[in-house]
Amino acid sequence: MYYAILITQLLFVPAVSPLLIGCIRKIKAKMQNREGASVFQPYRDLRKLFKKDEILSKDASWISSFAPFIVFAVTLVVGAVIPVVMSGSAWGGAGDFIVIIYLMALGTFFLALNGLDAGNAFGGLGSSREMTLAALTEGGLFFSLLPLAVIAGSTNLEHMLLHVETISAAGFVALFAAFCAFFIALLAENARYPFDNPSTHLELTMVHEAMIIETSGRSLGLMEWAAGNKLAIFLVLGANLFFPWGLGVPADLTMLLGALFVLLFKVFALAAVVGVVESSMPKLRYFRLPPLLFASFVLGVIALVISVF
Repeated sequence: MYYAILITQLLFVPAVSPLLIGCIRKIKAKMQNREGASVFQPYRDLRKLFKKDEILSKDASWISSFAPFIVFAVTLVVGAVIPVVMSGSAWGGAGDFIVIIYLMALGTFFLALNGLDAGNAFGGLGSSREMTLAALTEGGLFFSLLPLAVIAGSTNLEHMLLHVETISAAGFVALFAAFCAFFIALLAENARYPFDNPSTHLELTMVHEAMIIETSGRSLGLMEWAAGNKLAIFLVLGANLFFPWGLGVPADLTMLLGALFVLLFKVFALAAVVGVVESSMPKLRYFRLPPLLFASFVLGVIALVISVF
């Protein structure tokens, strides 16, 4: 049974992330009165990219060759240590939320380096915007999870989950404020509306896409897959930390499948919310984004104050 849990822990994020992207695109298409592509289209896109030849700029260094693998590897490591179908990590106490935040920041750092490496003006523009938004987002993300750590008395995700399940009535107010802060950080970290348009290459609207504009073939496939993995990681964290139902320690295959079904329901429900939000509001101007990220930070601080007192 341990090996079944371990395999689920390792494969859930990379296996489900393209489907999550496909579902969000499908929801957006339906809300715009379009049929839209199949929810499985991202899998086909990845297969196509991995079959294509890779072209590197003559000005590119080793960073352009290795950054896609590093960014993708970071998402695999984080996806393996966060709680997926059980109230804890299959690797024991490895899931510390501070370590996870900085691992994600490491991936963002190499993504920005990739945008700068080829010397393309678009890449530099996207990297500059990305690092600015990342610096403004980290505070909100950190303080959205800190109240749970204060309640649990530990920054370990396993202990945080166990205490959230037995939270008091006053704690639910803090939990709601923390979730709002986390959701804003989720949209910012994953380049979703209103922070970025993930489906365009227009200069005025793109951030993430600008950093991978010089990437092609297998490297582009890894970057796109890593972006999907990152979204899946945030959705899993949001589903399990703020709605910790269906978690436990599966004793047999039936319990494991039941926990997996509950997780899929929660994750796809949050993905549907992301799709509805993206279809209900426009992309904001770049200079209107800091106040929204500051709101995430303030909500996290309010949740922290409530959880302390």
